[in-house]
Amino acid sequence: MYQQTITKPVRCSGSGLHTGLPVNMVLKPAPENSGIQFFRKDLGNQPIPALNANLSDTRYATSLSSGGVEVRTVEHLMSALYGLEIDNLQVELNGPEVPILDGSAAPFVRLLTQAGVVPQRSLRRYLAVRRKVEVVDGDRKIQVFPSSGLRVSYAIDFQHPLIPYQEISMSITPERYLGEIASARTFCRLEDVKRLRALGLVRGGSLQNAVVVTQNRFLNGNLRYRNEFVRHKILDLLGDLGLAGHRLLGHIVAFRAGHELHTRFLTALLSDPDAWELVTRPIPASENEAGALEPAVAAGSPS
Repeated sequence: MYQQTITKPVRCSGSGLHTGLPVNMVLKPAPENSGIQFFRKDLGNQPIPALNANLSDTRYATSLSSGGVEVRTVEHLMSALYGLEIDNLQVELNGPEVPILDGSAAPFVRLLTQAGVVPQRSLRRYLAVRRKVEVVDGDRKIQVFPSSGLRVSYAIDFQHPLIPYQEISMSITPERYLGEIASARTFCRLEDVKRLRALGLVRGGSLQNAVVVTQNRFLNGNLRYRNEFVRHKILDLLGDLGLAGHRLLGHIVAFRAGHELHTRFLTALLSDPDAWELVTRPIPASENEAGALEPAVAAGSPS
């Protein structure tokens, strides 16, 4: 129940997924109650707090800006921090984008584990959902229901032979995150690559950092999980939830969502103070809590 940070600085280097530019990243311990803060050291020492209010772009990634300084594609690192329950951290970059590494959160998890996670003196405050909140956009939907822990029920349907309807529902704990979510990679269809590059995106994308799918095969070889695609969507969702500034207690149900809908949902939740309250003593999540996947997703799922 106490806030956590890391014990020592750790670093890595790589390239940005969308810019393709090389970047060095250093993760440093941070004081309690300071949250997650990004610093573009190539542009001075302006902090960019990892908060929903600082969202600048959600096209195919989650980007933040503050004081005219932007950092892009933060979601996989934010997901690793959420999964490992790290509350306070400084992230220093000498470029515009967090490195993509292998396209999952696993390299960040290894880096943070190498640094060591340590509790701090202040109690953690949780954002406890008290009533249902939902955002609907056509057949895309995100809802949240009260729950004693964090549970996610997610479904996707790309209507693609190799990206079929998939759904998964699980309570989120550090153990389950490490074993079932962290290694799931980002993915795209081969036919989308040229279109995205024409938009100035995925310039650093490759078979080393994304699962690329044709109509009949995976260009990278075998998947890491049978349903790796929906697991990666949960990975992205957790990274975007980190922008709440507090860990969430609720059951989130999502169908065909993505960064834009994740963050619209978070804005709607935070804008409704009657829908939540901050608490310091959560009840541990239970694997047997009542789920809402079937009725919530039914409008968009196949029979």
